Amino acid sequence: MTSAAIIRPERPADHAVIASVIKAAFTEMPYADGDEDQLVDTLRREGALSVSLVAELAGAVVGQITFSPATASDGSPDWYALGPLAVAPAHQRTGIGAGLVHAWLRAMDELHANGCILTGNPAYYVRFGFHLSPSNTPPGEPTEFFMVKLFRGTAPTGPIYFHPTFNSDA
Repeated sequence: MTSAAIIRPERPADHAVIASVIKAAFTEMPYADGDEDQLVDTLRREGALSVSLVAELAGAVVGQITFSPATASDGSPDWYALGPLAVAPAHQRTGIGAGLVHAWLRAMDELHANGCILTGNPAYYVRFGFHLSPSNTPPGEPTEFFMVKLFRGTAPTGPIYFHPTFNSDA
């Protein structure tokens, strides 16, 4: 990771810049809905933002990672959804995104999470232990981008759902 980047919890003063970073990072991504910045605001308002971390470089927020509760259809507890993970385009491929994911993994361990889901680029997330999981893909999510990472126990049977905010018009 870029040695000068600091990973820390988001602060209220970061909200507007977080939205800008997310919007810029998700422009033209095939797995993006185009409302990822609004999604984070809605999760925050609904109290469903489990953790939001930012990467700060030279005093400016240049990256952000969010996770929220997820629900396994078989009732398996302690599942979370990663997303979005965003790094400002000028700072992509510098290790900031990986640094955010590693900080997020430590947070998942502290929460004793059983697992995590995401919709994203498989080529990127496979290095963090995620794998495509068509059997866990909820209706409406693209199977070619829906991924799961198991931390403990066994994988749930059936779909694992994002927080309902993901399916609303944020």
